[in-house]
Formats: sequence, structure tokens, C-alpha cells
Amino acid sequence: MHVMSVNIGAGRRLEGRRTGIFKVPTARPVQIGALGLAGDVVCDKRHHGGEDQAVYLYRSEDYGWWSRQRGVELGPGTFGENITLSGLPSADLVIGSRLHFPQVVLEVSAPRIPCNTLAKRMEDSTFVKAFKAAERPGFYARVLQTGPIASGEDFRLEVPDGLRATTVELYRSWGRRMSLEELDHFLAAPIDIRTRTKLEADRARR
Repeated sequence: MHVMSVNIGAGRRLEGRRTGIFKVPTARPVQIGALGLAGDVVCDKRHHGGEDQAVYLYRSEDYGWWSRQRGVELGPGTFGENITLSGLPSADLVIGSRLHFPQVVLEVSAPRIPCNTLAKRMEDSTFVKAFKAAERPGFYARVLQTGPIASGEDFRLEVPDGLRATTVELYRSWGRRMSLEELDHFLAAPIDIRTRTKLEADRARR
């Protein structure tokens, strides 16, 4: 398993609003801090970024699937991910899994939930629906160990013991009323703070 690409975005206008979804691969090492990659811009901080969603990662294998589906080659950074990975066996990861790079450690915290900005980026008003149906969301991670990262680096995956809530499981449950068992299942995992706040509020109303 290795890093196929490291991608950063300086921010640009998209239909009247500034966004950081446009990422460009870089050949140089990039420093990863607690809030993400140096030089990368997060414009909508209400819904994106923060310590629990510091880095967004996507599999090159899923890009291959999308390229075949859409009949056009989609390169690293198209979906706005900071790091494009190769070799992960599945798009579905246990929340709390850790990715150990030579100098950086990341912990999986949540799946990416698609929004209208992604549809605008793809110039396809139906893309959010297609992205949701594909169940290849990529995942956010918090930074446990800061340091530089570069394309070509190898990494290893550490899967935690115990409860095994997964990114695709949570992705499928988003937007619908969850059972108490589901809520407790996800709340027992090290999910990101935005998701935790929402699920805790849902749990308190029961």
C-alpha cells in the first residue's frame, strides 16, 4: 500500500462561492499538522475541516471505478481529497483504523458525505445521488502524529480490536432515522465531532 498522490488546493471561486475542493497533486513533501496539510485551504469551516476531519483520503481503485463508469479518466484530487491512496483492499474501513506512514499517523474518523459543491465541481447536478449510491465515499482522518508526507511513500493499516463500526455502515445510515442500537454502535466508535454531536442529540431525544 502506498501514497499515489498528495493534493493541495489554494481555493477558488465556484458559482459565486469560494471553495477548496479543487486540489492539485504536488511532487514535493507536504507537512501535515493537526488541522491538515500545509498550504491547503478549507473555505467552509462550518461543515469541513477541524481536528477530526483534518485530512480527506480517497482510493485510486475507486477512481478507476468512477473513470469506467463515466467514460473519462479522473485523476487524483478530482473529488477534493488531500491524499490519494493505492492498495487499500476495500472502500469500507473500520472507524478508528490507523494509517501509519513513515512520519505521519492518521486515524479514520468518518466517511465523506457528498454535498452540492461536489456536484458543481463535477458539473453534474445528479452527481450527489450517484456518489451516494456508489458507496465509495472516501474517508476523513484525524492526525495522531504530525510530519511530512510525500507521494510514493508506503503505509500500513492498523485495524482496532473490539467494536467495528465502519465508514460505509455510517455512510448508509446518514440521513435516516437510526435505531437506538445503531446510535450506540456508532457512538462507541471514535467518530468525528460533527457526527458525534448529531448522533448524541438524536440519542437524547429518544
